[in-house]
Amino acid sequence: MSQKIALLFAGQGAQTVGMGKDIVVASPAAAELFKLADAQLGYALSAVAFEGPAEELTRTAICQPALYVHGLACLVALRERLPGFTFGAAAGLSLGEFTAHAAAGTFDFEVGLDLVGKRSRAMQDACDETHGAMAAIIGADENAIRDLAAAADVDIANLNCPGQIVVSGEASKVALAVSLAKEYGARKAVELTVSGAFHSRLMESAYQRLKAALEESPIGTPVVPVVCNVDARAVSDPQEIRRTLADQVTGSVRWTESIEYLLDHEHCDLLIEMGPGGVLAGLVGRIRKGTPILSISNLATLEEAVSRLA
Repeated sequence: MSQKIALLFAGQGAQTVGMGKDIVVASPAAAELFKLADAQLGYALSAVAFEGPAEELTRTAICQPALYVHGLACLVALRERLPGFTFGAAAGLSLGEFTAHAAAGTFDFEVGLDLVGKRSRAMQDACDETHGAMAAIIGADENAIRDLAAAADVDIANLNCPGQIVVSGEASKVALAVSLAKEYGARKAVELTVSGAFHSRLMESAYQRLKAALEESPIGTPVVPVVCNVDARAVSDPQEIRRTLADQVTGSVRWTESIEYLLDHEHCDLLIEMGPGGVLAGLVGRIRKGTPILSISNLATLEEAVSRLA
C-alpha cells in the first residue's frame, strides 16, 4: 500500500549557520535556488546562511527568507534524486506556511520569496517599534493557559504540542505571565530569546503591510491541500489563502491541530520535515507518538531519506 506523504516546513527559530551549504554543493537545483534568491533580494543570502555570523542569520529580515529558500532547496534536491517523488499535503510552522504554499504551487518561488521578504521586513519593523516578548509555558493544559493569558493581557502565539504553549505580548505583561504561570498549573515558564512579540496584537502594523502585499500578489490554487496555521484546516481558495497568511501574523499558530488534521483528515501516514534542526519532528512526536517522520536538513539526512523512500 502506497504511503500518503505530507511535507512540513520549519519556522523562525530553526535556523542554523551552515544551513544548505552541503546540499548546494551536491545539488545543482538547490544551488540555483540560492543563486536566484541572492539576485532577487539584492544581497548574498547564501553567504549568511552558509557562513553566518549567527547574529546576522537570526535577524528576522534575513532568517525568514533563508528558511524559505532552504526548505525548497531540500525539496528540489530530493526530487533530483527521486524524480518520481510526490506528496499529498503540506503544512508549515509560521513562516514555513509560505514555504508549504510554494511547494504546493500556490505561487512560484519568486512570488513567495517576495512575500516572505516583505513579511520579514514588516515584522522586523513592528519589533523595532514595540517592546515585545514571548514565553513558553510548559506543562499546563490549554484552558488554564488561556485563563493565564487573559489575566496577564497577553496573546496565545503558538500551540506547539500538548503541554507547550507560547504566549506573546508587551514585555512587562509577558514577564507577569511568567511569574503567574505556576499558579495556573504550569511546570515551568521560560522567556524566549526573540526580537519581539510575534503572533500577537503588537504585529498589527506588519499584518496591514502583509495583507496589502498579498492582495497585489498572484495567488493560485495549490495542487495538494495546504493546512493553514490559524484555522488548522486545508485552504484552497486564493482569497482565503490571502486571508489566512495575513491573519497568521497576529493570530495563533495552531500547530497541534494542524498535525492532527494531516493525520486524521488528510490520512497522511508519513511526514517529511524540511528545515534545519529537526524541531518539527520533536513536536510531532509529542503530538502523536509513533508517527512516522523523516527530517531533511543537510546532505546526510537527505541521503538517508532517499534510501528510505526508495
